[in-house]
Amino acid sequence: MSDDAATNNRLDDLTSWHADWKGLRVAVLGLGVTGFAAADTLAELGADVLVLASVGPDERFDLLTVLGVPFVQADLREVPAELAAQIPELIIVSPGFHPDHPLLNWAAENRIPVWGDIELAWRLRDKVGVPAEWMLVTGTNGKTTTVQLTATMLAAHGSRVAPCGNIGVPVLDAIRDPAGWDVLVVELSSYQLHHLPKSGPGALAPWASLCLNVADDHLDWHGSAAAYRAAKAKVYLNTAVACVYNTADAATREMVQEADVQDGARAIGFGLGVPGPSELGIVDGIVCDRAFLPDRFERALELTTVPHLVSAGLGAPHVIMDVLAASALARSFGVAPATIHTALETFHLDAHRIETVAIGDGVEWVDDSKATNPHAADASLAAYESVVWLVGGLLKGVDIDQLVRKHVGRLRGAIIIGVDRLALRQAFARHAPDLTVFEIDPDDTVSNGAEQVMTVAVRLAAEIAKAGDTVLLAPAAASMDQFESYAERGRLFNQAVHDLLGR
Repeated sequence: MSDDAATNNRLDDLTSWHADWKGLRVAVLGLGVTGFAAADTLAELGADVLVLASVGPDERFDLLTVLGVPFVQADLREVPAELAAQIPELIIVSPGFHPDHPLLNWAAENRIPVWGDIELAWRLRDKVGVPAEWMLVTGTNGKTTTVQLTATMLAAHGSRVAPCGNIGVPVLDAIRDPAGWDVLVVELSSYQLHHLPKSGPGALAPWASLCLNVADDHLDWHGSAAAYRAAKAKVYLNTAVACVYNTADAATREMVQEADVQDGARAIGFGLGVPGPSELGIVDGIVCDRAFLPDRFERALELTTVPHLVSAGLGAPHVIMDVLAASALARSFGVAPATIHTALETFHLDAHRIETVAIGDGVEWVDDSKATNPHAADASLAAYESVVWLVGGLLKGVDIDQLVRKHVGRLRGAIIIGVDRLALRQAFARHAPDLTVFEIDPDDTVSNGAEQVMTVAVRLAAEIAKAGDTVLLAPAAASMDQFESYAERGRLFNQAVHDLLGR
């Protein structure tokens, strides 16, 4: 038997925490939260681990030293000698590594299997007894809110539930919790889905799965819209109970139709219209379930009402969609309609998600810094009638023209920030040549950096806005050109607004 065949046979057998992982030579690429969780987990299993990272918090490098895990901190555009000398049997890749990264090309050339942290966690999910059921959530926008909503509903039902994955808590940390869980609600990015196998020992088999929506995003990472969609479609593979899709997004329906699922799995639609059988939707302001009841062809169950969602701060159309999607996942697990209604009374959106910062002189200031792509900004803009729009950042290779064209009728003015300003400038000139548009050149604010950018943007927005307008930070772009994160971008917007209003 060849060395490659022997390695693959061994990896095929590694489908339990209690399998023999000792001495397995594993290289972990990256030292973010997922990379560290992978290294920590494999060290606990007794594997021979080597971590490679170009950057990372000093405290994580210190912890690796405590754990006795060797690491290489270097420019990884070339294969480090330490990696070649290790001759790894397996590579665990962090989500940030592009598929064409030199180390991944080297792995392919040397026929070294590559897993993501999600596949590793799935194989190890039985550490503390009976494995939890997994519910998978992906989509271009709304993932985190939907995961949080679903977890809140399941917790109100009495289930031990952990929201995890791309939401910030590594799944590898969740499966190692000594108390164990009934359900993991796992947010998956397209990066994480890209590395999942479609079949075989490492293929996921979730209780329920959901793709909220699909719009062009991360094309610089995936290489094409088709590759991005293909990654998202993996969420539905091998689903046992419910494949939840967006009735207004044909791509999600097609994904479900094309997916290989377990016998008995149902397609469950959700949307803002009147629901058909096996769908959740809205009838005369009542949020209804026509999917999870025996006589769904004759009647529906009330979950909540639109006025109730509005009073709870969940009334924006795209947030109601998230509520419907989360309700579908929760209902698939037996959560009662009354429990869902109660859970929604206690739920609050995270900061920087369509959050009203202040109202002054009749102008509402709204922070939706989490709108990091055109699809998210589209939903945010649609929620308001007259907008002064703060837009721009890193566009990640997506087209901004259609978003501008669609919403120019509701714009009072626009403030362009960020480095990718040319496409925005051209779109406004093409579709709204008479619109008041200010552009902030980073070179003009370099002295005080990100804080100064937002101070200037807010001041200019105040010059344009009139009573009844909404000043909306919905950048339609990533933040890392000028800010540490979308959260810092939103925080500085909040600070600038309160400074302007004297609060």
